[in-house]
Amino acid sequence: MDLDELISALGNATFENYVGASTGFSEIAYQFSSHVLTFGFAVMLAALLYFVLTIKTVAPKYRISSVLSVVVMVSAFLLLMIQQQNWTNAMVYDLEAGRYVLGDGRDLFNNGYRYLNWLIDVPMLLFQILFVVTLTTSKFSSVRNGFWISGTLMILTGYYGQYFEVTSPGTFFFWGIVSTLFFIHILYLMRKVIKEGQVGAPPKAQQYLGLIWIIFLFSWMLYPIAYVMPYIFGITEAALNEWAVMLRHVTYTVADIASKVIYGILLTLTAQEMSKADGYDYEKMENAI
Repeated sequence: MDLDELISALGNATFENYVGASTGFSEIAYQFSSHVLTFGFAVMLAALLYFVLTIKTVAPKYRISSVLSVVVMVSAFLLLMIQQQNWTNAMVYDLEAGRYVLGDGRDLFNNGYRYLNWLIDVPMLLFQILFVVTLTTSKFSSVRNGFWISGTLMILTGYYGQYFEVTSPGTFFFWGIVSTLFFIHILYLMRKVIKEGQVGAPPKAQQYLGLIWIIFLFSWMLYPIAYVMPYIFGITEAALNEWAVMLRHVTYTVADIASKVIYGILLTLTAQEMSKADGYDYEKMENAI
C-alpha cells in the first residue's frame, strides 16, 4: 500500500502501526522494542521496592514524598506493562515476509497508555518536591495548583495531538506546541521551587537539589523529542522505517526511568539530609536498637 491507502485503512492510528502495515519489523527491531518496553516496567517494579523499604529513613514530615513515589511506581508498572502487552498483541510474525507485521483484526498499538500513566504520575511527581523543600517566597498552594493545572493540560493536549501524527501534521504540531507551553510553565515553577528549596538547606541537600534540576530538565526534554520522532526521520512512504519506532521506545523509556525513578531516589536522598538536619538520623536510631 502507498501512504494514502494506509491512511485510508488506519486513520488516526499511531506511527508504529503504519510501519507494521507497510514494511513491518525485523526480528531485531521487534524484539528490541519488546525488551525495551519490558525493561521499562521492570525498573518501575524494582524501584517500588526501594521506595517502600526507604520510607522510614526520612523523618515523618517528609514521608509523603516517598508515599507519592510508591504510588507513581505502581501506576507506571501497571500501565507500562499493558503498553508492552499492547505491542506484542498488535504485531504478528509473517512467515512469508520474515517480518513482524500489523495483525489482522488485532489490537492496534497505541501510545495512549503512556499518556494515561503520565496523567496519573505527572501531578504527583511535581507535588513530591513540595513535601521535601521549604518555600521561602512562593505560596505552597499557588505552586501546587500551577503544577496540577499545567501538568494535566500538558498531558491532555499532547494526548489529543498524538492521534494526528500521520493524518494531520498541522493538528499534530498545533497541539504539540500548546502542550509545550504548559511544559515551559512547569519548568519555570520547578526551577523556582528548587532555587527556594536550596536556601538554608544542608550542603548535601543543596547538591542533590541541583542534581534534581539537571535530571528533571534532561528527562522532561526527552518527551517532546519522542513525540516528534517520526518527523525526525520524515513521514513518507520511504521513511516508514523501524528505526523511528525503536528510538521512540528507547527515548520514552529513558525519560520515564530518569523522571520517575532517578528523580524519586534523589528526592529521597534530599529528604534524608533534611531529616538529619532536623535531628532525625535513621542510621543512628537503627544502631541504637
